[in-house]
Amino acid sequence: MEKLKIAIQKAGRLFDKSIELLKDCGIRLPNGTGKLLAVAEDFPLDILFLRDDDIPEYVADGVADAGIVGENVVAEKGYNLEIIEHLGFARCRLSLAMPKNIDYFGTQYFNGKKIATSYPNILRKYLEDNNIKAEVHEIHGSVEIAPGIGLADGILDIVSSGSTLISNGLKEVEVVFNSEAVLVANKELKQSKISLLEKLAFRIRAVQKSRNNKYILLNAPDEKVPEIIKIIPGMKSPTVMPLAEKGWSSVHSVLNENRFWDVIDKLKASGAQGILVIPIEKMIL
Repeated sequence: MEKLKIAIQKAGRLFDKSIELLKDCGIRLPNGTGKLLAVAEDFPLDILFLRDDDIPEYVADGVADAGIVGENVVAEKGYNLEIIEHLGFARCRLSLAMPKNIDYFGTQYFNGKKIATSYPNILRKYLEDNNIKAEVHEIHGSVEIAPGIGLADGILDIVSSGSTLISNGLKEVEVVFNSEAVLVANKELKQSKISLLEKLAFRIRAVQKSRNNKYILLNAPDEKVPEIIKIIPGMKSPTVMPLAEKGWSSVHSVLNENRFWDVIDKLKASGAQGILVIPIEKMIL
């Protein structure tokens, strides 16, 4: 039977979220993930556990059909891969940083300076796009100490909270690249593999939509229902059902979590009562 091979990070910040995503997609994995290869249950899928830096190359070479990896790694490696889906986790940014006790007057500050990074290709492209002539020093690990030991005038590195920069006397001055986990695929897959990949992507999208939306139920006077429907229009239109108490209805709809508190306040102001908000496990449009 035809199977899809997908590569994921064997350890680190992407591993747990990748495993969680696959499980939410109904793909069960055998106990123990210390091996290099795992055979999934309930879906024709083999999982390769690799270093994140190696995943783009394995996918490009056809050893794996697809992979879950940081978008920054895909951009740095430069292989011709297709990004199938942005996955919404492992968000970070690649930023330029410099000693906090030096005034910053714009990107031209870096002209003629030395910049240390583990992402030389992304950095060189940024410098070229912004007409900056700087010396790039490629180093691996502990990039943030480079200015303090005199190796560089600034750095380009991954930033999440910024606490590492602060502890090393640095300040973030320019965001160069925003990144999150992505599902990538080899562009030369045969049709049978493409069909399997589309099925996997369909499940992933259903999980993602469920995470970003909530199911909302409320009671409201009949005369307020038209106003409430305008506030929570739903995917097509809300479900409205009469209650046992005359003159009242129950309204059911789907609400994007980003609008949650603003919408709840509007619903209360419009006379909604008994508002219930329920997580959605899967969402198929």
